[in-house]
Amino acid sequence: MLSSFDDFPIHQTSQPVARTGSSDLNHYDRYFFSGYTRDTRLYFASAMGLYPNRHIADASFSVVVDGGTADARQVNVHASRRAPTDRGEANQVGPIEVQVVEPLRVLRVTVESPEHGIRCDLTFTRRTAAIEEPHFFHQVGQRVVMDSTRMTQFGNWEGWIEIDGELHELGPAETFGCRDRSWGIRTVGERVPTGAPVADPQFFWLWAPINFETFATHFDVNEHFDGRRWHEAAFVAMASSETGAPEPASAMRTADYRISWRPGTRAAASFELDLVPWDGEASTVMFEPLFDFQMMGLGYTHPEWSHGVWKGELQVDGDRWDLPVDDLAAPQHVHIQTVVKARTSGALGVHEGLGVLEQLVVGRHDPSGLTGLFDGA
Repeated sequence: MLSSFDDFPIHQTSQPVARTGSSDLNHYDRYFFSGYTRDTRLYFASAMGLYPNRHIADASFSVVVDGGTADARQVNVHASRRAPTDRGEANQVGPIEVQVVEPLRVLRVTVESPEHGIRCDLTFTRRTAAIEEPHFFHQVGQRVVMDSTRMTQFGNWEGWIEIDGELHELGPAETFGCRDRSWGIRTVGERVPTGAPVADPQFFWLWAPINFETFATHFDVNEHFDGRRWHEAAFVAMASSETGAPEPASAMRTADYRISWRPGTRAAASFELDLVPWDGEASTVMFEPLFDFQMMGLGYTHPEWSHGVWKGELQVDGDRWDLPVDDLAAPQHVHIQTVVKARTSGALGVHEGLGVLEQLVVGRHDPSGLTGLFDGA
């Protein structure tokens, strides 16, 4: 089926753009955004996914207000629709819209859902070049469960968020964050039978984008149960000047980390990261956890709004909860982003910054001493 994008020289296969390169049900194309104020009074995040072979598109927007205080709460809006055939119409799901104003430089996120307590108009402008991470590929037995590309980019936010009628103005000098884009194949949607078991369920994932005044650091890792890595990325990206284009990010030779867990959970109590360049001295980034953002607010591990699940032609809803949640070891709560203060030493010098440490640890992980599916430390 032809669509408006077929008029552009962007084809990667001999088929029209609407026809995906793979018939895998788990083919996806996704946006993710996050942002935070210097004083961490607000943390917000948004995600939008297209699942062409499931004929579904969905999106969420989530805000933590007064994180780390006795009044902390997380407010979320979710939307799902039948996916449009024309990719030019795939940037809006109900009240949530993503606009690419200038590719790889400026994007805009808007939400108009006052009945669920959220309105916003936010513009992301790059601080760094976009980082293409090493390709993700993971196979369980004969079945490919991940085959995807992802880029990450750091930036500033400008605009406003209205939560339950209270307006919060955000300026670029006080509001930092990052975004990522990923596409390919990864597990989404309703679970289907996969035949004979070939491995115990297990997934270990850490993701740590940090903004500093003149640069950003980025790290992520996937590990097998025994600690062997099947994916890792580590970069230092310099921030651009007001007039110049940003320099390409510098890939590290490797990265090492040290993590300790909060008793009874799979959430980090402390985290240190060593960034080892190809030449010269290493740098260490020390993380100070402040409060947790529940990724369930964006559909991850959500019992009702999981990604790529058919909800009908168009459905919109919202939910909210107080923070911290009662049981961080519950399956729906293990996927978190911990908002952190960070401090560097070593080759990068001494700098202070803000960012997140995302954690999703399911199943056995011998280096951490974790057993079972969700047993806490």
